[in-house]
Amino acid sequence: MQILRSKAPLRVSFAGGGTDVTPYPEERGGAVLNCTINKFAYATLQYDAAGPGSTTVHSLDYNQSVNYQKPGDLVYNGELDLVKAALKVLHPPREGDGRGGSLELFLHSDAPPGTGLGSSSTMCVAIVGAFQRYLREQWSPYEIAELAYRIERVEKAFPGGRQDQYAAAFGGFNFMEFHKDSTIVTPLKIPPETQNELAYRLLLCYTGTGHYSNDIIERQQRSFTEKRADTVAALDATKQLAVDMKNELLRGRIDEMGRLLDQGWQFKKRFTEGISNPHIDAFYARARAAGALGGKLVGAGGGGYLLLFCDFARRAQVARAVTDAGGSVVDFSLEMNGLQTWSVPTDAPALTLP
Repeated sequence: MQILRSKAPLRVSFAGGGTDVTPYPEERGGAVLNCTINKFAYATLQYDAAGPGSTTVHSLDYNQSVNYQKPGDLVYNGELDLVKAALKVLHPPREGDGRGGSLELFLHSDAPPGTGLGSSSTMCVAIVGAFQRYLREQWSPYEIAELAYRIERVEKAFPGGRQDQYAAAFGGFNFMEFHKDSTIVTPLKIPPETQNELAYRLLLCYTGTGHYSNDIIERQQRSFTEKRADTVAALDATKQLAVDMKNELLRGRIDEMGRLLDQGWQFKKRFTEGISNPHIDAFYARARAAGALGGKLVGAGGGGYLLLFCDFARRAQVARAVTDAGGSVVDFSLEMNGLQTWSVPTDAPALTLP
């Protein structure tokens, strides 16, 4: 029995989110600033050479198990579709090819879909990582991110951008530039004292509502394609804001992060309708009144997690205001490692589900 494991970090986006969504980067070039956190998507792959040749997927978060034995089993029906897309690309079942052995894939995430932390894309990167180890490939972080993007955005055609896959593959602070034919990831060397201060000043808060990003992203794409002036101007301003925030971060000017986060949130709400709502607006207003200098939803919008930057002396008051508003503060730290894979010692017991 061969047991392989991988983990990929989730991310918080500081600025530029939305400019990585087609067709904006192909036409005007996108830019995003983000950092990964110590919340992960995990994939465990077990290979039994004596098995009958099937593939079984276990979603530990949803208590689901599905077995695939032939190509016709990989039908997109809303049940583990992302995993089916990954199997089609990475390990397609083939009729009568004589390939022996069975695979079992166990999946778990520290954050469910709908949080805005890029959990679906991060899980896709974790799956790619497990198969990279299994297939003994030497893929670079760029190749891993592009494979994950291809699985999610091309094979399955889920709408969305590119930053999540690259963040999970690279890890740490990154400034990303997206163009028609290339992606450039620039890892940022942020001094430890700046990292510590930034982490202390940030609060990650669940707003009490999830979000379904596909509808919002499709509306944003349609608004940009139709060249609605407000959408185009807001996306252009958001891209420049990512550059400005990156420069302030490199200079260690932490207080500017709060101002720019708020500015970016105002731009983001102009991308399309549905990004904010009265609940989110009231939640944000209470946090600001309690001492948050700025903040933004970390995903496409509509709900999920809100990232707040606080006055250092009023961080506790902001946390209380968030709780009083029906939300919750999530403990986290900044994570500097990207995708990691490893082999489990062969004398370890194989995973079994009750």
